[in-house]
Amino acid sequence: MKYKEVNPGKHLQNKVHNFWELKGEVKSYGWERIFPDGCPGLIINLGDRCLTDNGATRMEHGKTYAVGAMTSFKETFIDENTHLIGVCFKPSAFASFFTYASLSEIKNQTVQFDQNLSFDRDYFFNGNYTDYLNQFFNDKVCRKSIRLRTIVDAVQTSKGLLTIDELSKQNGISTRQLERLFKDFIGLTPKEYSNIIRIQQALALISSNNNHKALLDIAFECGYYDHSHLTNAIKRYTGYLPSEL
Repeated sequence: MKYKEVNPGKHLQNKVHNFWELKGEVKSYGWERIFPDGCPGLIINLGDRCLTDNGATRMEHGKTYAVGAMTSFKETFIDENTHLIGVCFKPSAFASFFTYASLSEIKNQTVQFDQNLSFDRDYFFNGNYTDYLNQFFNDKVCRKSIRLRTIVDAVQTSKGLLTIDELSKQNGISTRQLERLFKDFIGLTPKEYSNIIRIQQALALISSNNNHKALLDIAFECGYYDHSHLTNAIKRYTGYLPSEL
């Protein structure tokens, strides 16, 4: 398969991680595994019907789908007729473009998006679709400030090691309010999001382990009790053992 990512326009870069495109090839045939990153997204299917969410959801041609934040890996079936274009939002940025009751309602799910808010399929076949996406989101962006962004930054800076109580005290907000903000604007609880940031750090250290650190040392560095604790977390989030990554 062919996969590429494109940076959004500069005015969107604090809200959108990237635009991405995935195309199947003749040799493409099988399930592609995706790891959780704590970010919601949108996908338009420009190819044939596509199975995702481990086979539980069918994405139809020309339809736009909202993808909720994930707490575990999921798989999408890719073949030569697969053609998907997506948008990966930064945590809490979805509400800068759309009003949604609570993103927790679509956690771990892919659901068809409101047709009135969806992408226009025809624009993806007329010239540079990134120009269309940049204009689409520039037209929708609102200026409201979401307090959660600074809290998300704190979670990321600490690599997921701050406790919920510490986050609450540092930001002058109750743990109950914090839970509500995370569920509404990210779709995850603060603990779920912190755990994802923590496992991402561990996976990054494992994949770039130039100094050949022991798994136990990586576990301690990322806040796990021991190598078994880390191994179980990796298995839960990726479906793989550390030796299989």
